[in-house]
Parts: sequence; structure tokens; C-alpha cells
Amino acid sequence: MPYTQELVDELNILVRYNLSTTQEGIKVHKTADPAIIAATERLHDKGLISHKDGGYLTNLGREAAEQAQTVLDLLNPA
Repeated sequence: MPYTQELVDELNILVRYNLSTTQEGIKVHKTADPAIIAATERLHDKGLISHKDGGYLTNLGREAAEQAQTVLDLLNPA
């Protein structure tokens, strides 16, 4: 199954998290692109982030973000 735009949007949210600390979250404002707002809400519904508008990664979310960032690094070497 190929990546859908919805999954790509969710992955793009996950790679924005700073994995060097658990004390830093993100905030998606009401004025953000509707696709980003929807992706953030889906991540919350899946139990990957703490709030519908961002917040912190859950344990499962941290694992997913680590994997997403690893794939991004492999596909986009510096």
C-alpha cells in the first residue's frame, strides 16, 4: 500500500518533534493549514500525541517519530 497524503501529513508532524528531549512539544494553531490540523488530530486519536492540537509525544508516538526521522534521514542524506 503506498503512502497517502494523510499519512505523509502525519509523518511531517512527527518529524517536527525534537527527540533530544521529552520536555518539548509542539502547538498547532487554529489558523494552521486544515490538513495539518487534521493530521494532528489523527495522531492524537491514534494515541501518538498528548493533545489534539499537538502537545507531547506519547511513548508510542516517540517510537513512531524516531522511525519517521530515521526513514527521512535515510532517504534524504545530508
